[in-house]
Amino acid sequence: MLFVEANGAKIPAIGLGTWELSGRSCARVVEQALRLGYRHIDTAQVYDNERDVGDGLRASGVRRDDVFLTTKVWTNHFAPHDLERSVKESLARLRLPAVDLVLLHWPNPHVPLEETLGALAHAKRMGLTRHIGVSNFTVALIEQAAALSSEPLVCNQVEYHPYLDQAKVRAACDQHGMALVAYSPIAKGRIKSDQTLLEIGHAHHKTPAQICLRWLVQQNVSAIPRTSRVERLSENIEIFDFELSDDEMGAISALASPKGRLTDFGFAPKWD
Repeated sequence: MLFVEANGAKIPAIGLGTWELSGRSCARVVEQALRLGYRHIDTAQVYDNERDVGDGLRASGVRRDDVFLTTKVWTNHFAPHDLERSVKESLARLRLPAVDLVLLHWPNPHVPLEETLGALAHAKRMGLTRHIGVSNFTVALIEQAAALSSEPLVCNQVEYHPYLDQAKVRAACDQHGMALVAYSPIAKGRIKSDQTLLEIGHAHHKTPAQICLRWLVQQNVSAIPRTSRVERLSENIEIFDFELSDDEMGAISALASPKGRLTDFGFAPKWD
């Protein structure tokens, strides 16, 4: 496993996303992923599966200290007292004394960012989380957050795959020592019939999904693909035995388009 280092955190380069996974199936996937060698698991309050993720972690038999576990605070808990309470509730559902990373899930223009970041930093100082960060923040919001936070922010988690250019967000993260963590890294399966990815994959005896994930890792990005299929778990982590050339990296980056975003921003509060 490779790691992305950022402001004191060592984030495994490949992790498991758990959005839309729940119940026993979620717990089984988490358990199996950890047994296969995954050491980075991502959940969130709004996913309503923190209890299941915790069950999978315990069932795996993997030492807690060997797993980098992330959860995210939903926007209706951004007021300072609400944030602390909600993080403690997340820990209760996970049945853990602390997580490795707590993120603000989406920006919320209705609560002053300084207040929310103050509460997030306080949660870190209380020992509820080892690191803090943000998710779905624009370049302007990254700049604001980095200036306002009294504790280092270790990452911005955003949608990132070959069809979406995130160069500006990556540059902003780099400027502040933050990692970029990519969700929907295989574009929700859109990549499986992409001719460019198929050709590059053929040259390396790899699938389009593996090519996508390798492309991200070679940019020093951590990727958290979601899957409920064990065979896909194995496929997604088998990307450390080859390397893409500069030309191949460029050809994949050239797939980006202005309409490449898959996330529906109606899912969360808007910002200016």
